[in-house]
Amino acid sequence: MDAPQEGNIDAESCNEIDDDKSNSDCQSMPAYMNSVLRRQFLQQMVKSLPAGVQNRLTVLKNLQLEQLSLEAEFFEEVYKLEKKYQLKYQPMFEKRKEIIVGTVDPAVESPKWKEPESLSIDGEVGDHIRESLKNTKRMPEDAKGIPDFWLTVFRNTPTLSEMVQSHDEPAMRKLTDIVIKYDNEHSYFLEFHFDKNEYFSNTVLTKQYFLKSTVDPDDPFAFEGPEIYKCKGCVINWEKKMNLTVKTIRKKQKHKERGAVRTIVKQVPTDSFFNFFNPPEVPSDKEEIDDESRQILATDFEIGHFLRARTIPKAVLYYTGDIVDDEDDEDEEEYENEEEEYDEDENEGGGPPAGGRNKTSGGNKKQSPNDCPNQ
Repeated sequence: MDAPQEGNIDAESCNEIDDDKSNSDCQSMPAYMNSVLRRQFLQQMVKSLPAGVQNRLTVLKNLQLEQLSLEAEFFEEVYKLEKKYQLKYQPMFEKRKEIIVGTVDPAVESPKWKEPESLSIDGEVGDHIRESLKNTKRMPEDAKGIPDFWLTVFRNTPTLSEMVQSHDEPAMRKLTDIVIKYDNEHSYFLEFHFDKNEYFSNTVLTKQYFLKSTVDPDDPFAFEGPEIYKCKGCVINWEKKMNLTVKTIRKKQKHKERGAVRTIVKQVPTDSFFNFFNPPEVPSDKEEIDDESRQILATDFEIGHFLRARTIPKAVLYYTGDIVDDEDDEDEEEYENEEEEYDEDENEGGGPPAGGRNKTSGGNKKQSPNDCPNQ
């Protein structure tokens, strides 16, 4: 279609849009409604359709159920393949462990991949990187294996670094390997292998995740593949006074009448990576889970999947920076854009925005499995 000639433009064809009218139209679109309102709106809309159209939609949803049943079978086969190939990967992971702990010192090899071109780091970014490198503890030339390999992997990964507290680091330096093991009951174990240390007597700490890949008859269309529905930790045999999941508090109390002062010593739970091995229990009735435990478990399940699917099989790439999680950078860019928009609103409206990046709210903090549940 040809564009109208300059100077002869039909007013109705202009791209000028009344803001109030535009906002009103957007608010009536399902995509701009919240999820609850959108579902109710669409369900009522379908009920208002002609009977013939409603029947066709019913037939399509029945076909969708058949497809979901096949999809569940597909994921059953995927689980079997993952289990099969994990056994094939294991010899390579064993060799990785030998190199990390220093029992094997491999011969010199050249890279078998094409190295990307190095980017120049000038200006403030370069200065920041160089300053950070100065503050990094230098590894001795005669270092055995790759010291602190797994601790470094955790520290290089934002999701995992949040789990490790500063008082956890000496124990985490003793972590020598993390192994994935599948069983026949649709679950997998994460085995954390530790060298002898002063904190606990266990040589292996385990976390088991249970999967389900079935279509729920009560909510069949919510099926999106396998999901973790519960997990189980293990008992850590702490050495005396070395429990990293508790801290000692000393509090002085003064007697009201005699004036005597006494010191009360008690232990209270504290944040620690090792809380990861003591997750909340999942009752048979999901409604019994409190909101805090549900949030902790949701984060725990995400971390369990992240460790199995990415961190453990690709640990060296997290160590070297070949893999970096850039989601935080994208979020930061989005927030920066939002800030700019809010600034414009402030200039026009003369008041601060109702929400935004600068507004601090402790209630929105995401619960982590390493958080102390009793704080």
